[in-house]
Amino acid sequence: MCKGLATLPATCLKSAKDIKHKIGFLLQKPEPQTVTQKQTSKGTKREVSAAELEKWKKSFTDLMNSEDGRQVFTGFLRSEFSEENIEFLNACKEFKQLSPAKMAAKAKLIFVQYVETDSPKQVNLDAATREETRQNLETGSPSASSFDEAQRLIHILLEKDSYRRFLHSRTMQDLGPRSASRSTGTQQRQQKTAGA
Repeated sequence: MCKGLATLPATCLKSAKDIKHKIGFLLQKPEPQTVTQKQTSKGTKREVSAAELEKWKKSFTDLMNSEDGRQVFTGFLRSEFSEENIEFLNACKEFKQLSPAKMAAKAKLIFVQYVETDSPKQVNLDAATREETRQNLETGSPSASSFDEAQRLIHILLEKDSYRRFLHSRTMQDLGPRSASRSTGTQQRQQKTAGA
């Protein structure tokens, strides 16, 4: 009788998650629109500046602190079928801003949706952290720190794994060369004009 994913070692779950990512690439799901292609609510196109793009390349924190950066990174995660990680962090961020009266219901929802074994959008946590989080929610009323360890681990996973792939992704390449190719193209036209 199958006992579910809880009985598998964490390394097996990590391997299964890696296989899931590789299958996603094989399916060749088209990457989502980048920020430069999206229309804002005012109807004007927005572009990422070269300076902001450089900040994203140097620091995961800068990427996550930028609204445009989070949107682009979320799109990338969606293309890898791993958007549950950023959704979990967003849910925890919202949770910490709630009044204590509303925390219990939201904590249960986050746990059932992201942390619990075999949950619909289960994030990749080891059994000890999963259990610690469960105990944080069961002992008394949930607090703003109830998901801190799980949040820390998912943040590390995104920074050490997904962010590195993001830096070399087509999404990032599509954002980068445009500004460089525009200036290079302008320089080449100027050189041709000067030489003629």
